[in-house]
Amino acid sequence: MNQPQADFAIIGGSGLNELATLEQSSFCELTTPWGSPSGAMMLGIWQGKSVVFLARHGRPHHIPPHAINYRANLFALKQMGVRQIVAVNVVGGIHVSMRQPGQFVIPDQIIDYTYGRSNSFCDIEGETVRHIDFSFPYNESLRQRLLDAVKKLKLHCHPSGVYGCTQGPRLETAAEITRMQRDGCDIVGMTAMPEACLARELDIAYASLCLVVNPAAGLTQNIISLAEIEHHMQQGMGTIKEILSTFLSDAVYARARE
Repeated sequence: MNQPQADFAIIGGSGLNELATLEQSSFCELTTPWGSPSGAMMLGIWQGKSVVFLARHGRPHHIPPHAINYRANLFALKQMGVRQIVAVNVVGGIHVSMRQPGQFVIPDQIIDYTYGRSNSFCDIEGETVRHIDFSFPYNESLRQRLLDAVKKLKLHCHPSGVYGCTQGPRLETAAEITRMQRDGCDIVGMTAMPEACLARELDIAYASLCLVVNPAAGLTQNIISLAEIEHHMQQGMGTIKEILSTFLSDAVYARARE
């Protein structure tokens, strides 16, 4: 039996565990040399395009960022023929212009603060070590196509930014955010790595659409409220889906070039 194929995938994070907009959808369960992905992937049609949706935290949301089997997730998508991925991430805002909840950022750089995560496919005995170029971690063609979709909707979006990826699942201390500011981070999240570098190893074009849901720790007088984060996630996910729908319906969907 032939494996169903799709060129494009959406990886959903916190707040996006389901994608009801997929038509003719069905679940696909795959196994990989690195175990099982976060959950059964959903294959369906959106805006006339074949799309795979994967909830990185599982369905329902139960896998913390540091425990996600990123290798199984990315390898399973590769098995399905995926060549382009848009990852949806919720983040905290560090840069003064990115602290207001509800803003969108399409990052162009990453600083990795995680540890102990399996971040390569090259650790199997006999496997050739591959030293990928990771100077520019996000696929520029795919980023620009996302920006085109945002502009068409007349939404405000930061067209670049440095994503600082922390270990989680706890939020950061104020001192850690101060250090990240000095390092040049604009936003902070917990799932961009090793997702982005694994996609690069597999030659899959990868970009991220980030929703700011809170100012990062210590940048306001208030303690971070998880209830407020949840509120802003739910408020912003409808717009996230509009952006993705526009992205898929436009000519910007043309195959990304490395």
